[in-house]
Amino acid sequence: MVAVLIKIILGLAGMGIVVLVHELGHFIAARLSGIEVEAFSIGWGRPVLKKKMGGVEYRLGILPLGGYCKLKGEAEYQTAISNPGSELPRTPGTFFGAKPWRRIVVSAAGPLSNVIFAAFVFMLIWGSGFEIRSLDNRIVLVSDINPEEHYPADQAGLKTGDRIVEISGRPITNYRDIQEVITPRGDMPTIIKAERQGTILETELVPRLDKSSGAGKLGVYYWADPVIADVRPDSPAHIGGLEKGDILYTVNGRDIPYTVALFPLLRDKPPLLSVEYLRNGIPHNAVLVLSYDDAGSADIGIEFETISYPVEGLPPHRAILKGLDETGKTLSLSLRSLALLFKGIDLTQAVSGPVRITYMVGDVAAEGFGQGLREGLISMGNFLALISIALCIMNLLPIPVLDGGMIVLFILEGIIRRPIRARTIYIFQTVGAVVIFGLMIFAVFGDILFLAGRR
Repeated sequence: MVAVLIKIILGLAGMGIVVLVHELGHFIAARLSGIEVEAFSIGWGRPVLKKKMGGVEYRLGILPLGGYCKLKGEAEYQTAISNPGSELPRTPGTFFGAKPWRRIVVSAAGPLSNVIFAAFVFMLIWGSGFEIRSLDNRIVLVSDINPEEHYPADQAGLKTGDRIVEISGRPITNYRDIQEVITPRGDMPTIIKAERQGTILETELVPRLDKSSGAGKLGVYYWADPVIADVRPDSPAHIGGLEKGDILYTVNGRDIPYTVALFPLLRDKPPLLSVEYLRNGIPHNAVLVLSYDDAGSADIGIEFETISYPVEGLPPHRAILKGLDETGKTLSLSLRSLALLFKGIDLTQAVSGPVRITYMVGDVAAEGFGQGLREGLISMGNFLALISIALCIMNLLPIPVLDGGMIVLFILEGIIRRPIRARTIYIFQTVGAVVIFGLMIFAVFGDILFLAGRR
């Protein structure tokens, strides 16, 4: 319970930062454009704290997720929409009293600030250096674990034990590299170079597009030697006498050359595992008594060894360039992921609502902080940068109510060179609100399914 509460707090804090950056963009642009700001709030609902400074009332809402920047002119807008055919009064200092191009700047400033924030975070991460915890670039075919499944890796002639050294021109040094390159390449021709017994082989394949997630699938697992890195106290492994450094070699009579060989053994939910292992080169035996949760999963209590890949910090000029490059790549990947929504993927899995995103932010942060303060800040910062870019793209969609929809409206006003009637703006925003409300219901439904699956 405490762990879940920590994740929620970290998640809310992280989302609060992203929203703060977005709303600060609107706030700063409005002030620079001569548009008065009446209130600036972090969180929604009744303010629990508020203070007026420089003509702006700063608020902290009771619901710490989301926020808003209230610009002058809202009261005039509400009055105008109640009179069909009326036009908005163009009072100086109000939002609708500003020229269309100024309103476009203010609307675009929120999403733009999210991109700037992401680039800044990426620059800090690459400038300070970090450590990647991953596994080797040696692979195990999924079909060797689940013989009924066949993937592009099988069709291309890859084999268990191969080392993938290059994918479409990018050098590969670990399993995380494989995931990063393959995930956005669903249904895209991909050239792979693999090392087999000292010989480099080259093959071309098309990663399968996973309809449940939108990710490209190669059909390989990581190869990890079955060396125990840690045993959780009071777990089946601990009670059975296993210790850090033990090497598994058979379980229930089956050889365990790599850790994923345990998967098919657990699939049938055996009540016991008969384990043979080496400790300091001497064979030992143990029997583990298992229990299963509602999802049918068993936690043996073992963590296997991973490999640490340190990345040295870059000098400032190179960190800036790398941060900008990472931002560009993430923007491109996010746009491509958006396009995948029209390729028949499972939207309940691919579309995340605020509940799931908050949980994921907290989950990533908690896992990182479990390894140390620096690792936690880097993990959380990296994930918030990704969320920030996603928020930018979402807000720039040409949907009424969102920043992108308002930008389209103001561009139209600039083209026709006359103010748009208040009632027209109201209908435009109402349509957008219905669309957004429908999407939110759909996303929250997906969030409920997601959280139910993590019980």
